[in-house]
Amino acid sequence: MADFTELTQAMINLDEDKVYDLVDKKVDKGENPLDIIKECNDGMFEIGQLFEKNEYYLSELIMAGEIFKSVMSKLEPMLGEADLANQPSKGTVVLGTVKDDIHDIGKDIVISMLKGTGYEVVDLGVDVPADKFVNAARETGAKLVGVSCLLNFTFPEIKKVVDELEAAGLRDQVKVMIGGAPCNEDVRKFAGADFYGKDAASAVSICNQVYR
Repeated sequence: MADFTELTQAMINLDEDKVYDLVDKKVDKGENPLDIIKECNDGMFEIGQLFEKNEYYLSELIMAGEIFKSVMSKLEPMLGEADLANQPSKGTVVLGTVKDDIHDIGKDIVISMLKGTGYEVVDLGVDVPADKFVNAARETGAKLVGVSCLLNFTFPEIKKVVDELEAAGLRDQVKVMIGGAPCNEDVRKFAGADFYGKDAASAVSICNQVYR
C-alpha cells in the first residue's frame, strides 16, 4: 500500500472538510502552494486509478473534481509568488465540446483530472467550431486535442476537426482524442481520431501516453 501524506489520503477519501482544513493549515504555515497542489495532485491520480478499477464511480469523480477546483481557487492567487519556472507542466492539452453541442459536465471532469495530474489545459468551452480547435493547437503547440460531445448528430463535426487539422498541416504533430457518452471505437474510426477516451481516467492515461 502506498504511503500517502495526510492531505493526499484525505483527497483520496473525498473527505472534503478535512481537505479544506489541511489546506488552510498549510497556507497559514506559509507552505509553498505548489507543494500543496502536488499533494492534491497525487490524490487525484490515485482517484483516477480507483476509477479505472471500478472501485470509484462517476459520482466520486465529480466530487473529486469539485474539491480540487475549490482548493485551486484558494491557492491560485498565491501562485504568483511561487517559482512556477521550476514547476513545468507535463504538457498542454486543448479541450472543447464540439460545435452544436453545449454539454460540459464530462469535459469539465476531464479538465479537473488533467489539471490534477499535472497538465496545462486550454479549455475552449462548448459549441466550438473546428477552426478554433485548429488555431488553439497551432498557438499552444499542444500535442493533443480532446473533442467532447454528448449528441450523436455532432459526429460529423468531430470528423471536421480532424480534417481541418490535416488541411492545416498539423495532423502529423497533433493527436486527437474523442470522448463523451455516445462515442466509441466506431466513432473514433469514422472521425479519423487517434484515441477514444471512455472516461476521465482513460483521458489521463492517453495524455500520459502522448506525453511520455
